[in-house]
Amino acid sequence: MHELSLAASVVEIALRHAAGRRVTRVELEVGALRQAVPSALAFSFEVVAHGTLAEGAILDIRAIPARGACRRCGAVSELHLFPLQCPSCGAFDLEIVAGEELLVASLELEERHDGEHDQDGGDGGHPGCQ
Repeated sequence: MHELSLAASVVEIALRHAAGRRVTRVELEVGALRQAVPSALAFSFEVVAHGTLAEGAILDIRAIPARGACRRCGAVSELHLFPLQCPSCGAFDLEIVAGEELLVASLELEERHDGEHDQDGGDGGHPGCQ
């Protein structure tokens, strides 16, 4: 179940960028070639986020279809089955142009209240932040 390690990475990224604020929503883009089961990923996210500032956050998963560019005929097509083969000419010489993503596309965070500071003492580790 590699979804658990994927979820751990997502929570780590969200918390790092949240800089001490509560995470309320995570929009995640997951490529089809990652072969992640959305329900298992959502469950794993909930488990990993428990006890952190991401606990209770909504995980929105957007599936990104696999697409390949054929090096023989130049066609760019959506790919569905292994082995990955160009649907236009039948060649197996494809460059994957989409479908391998695992991207935290956006985060929604609770606003800070006056007087609140990051858990690390103030700047969240970001230069120029106060």
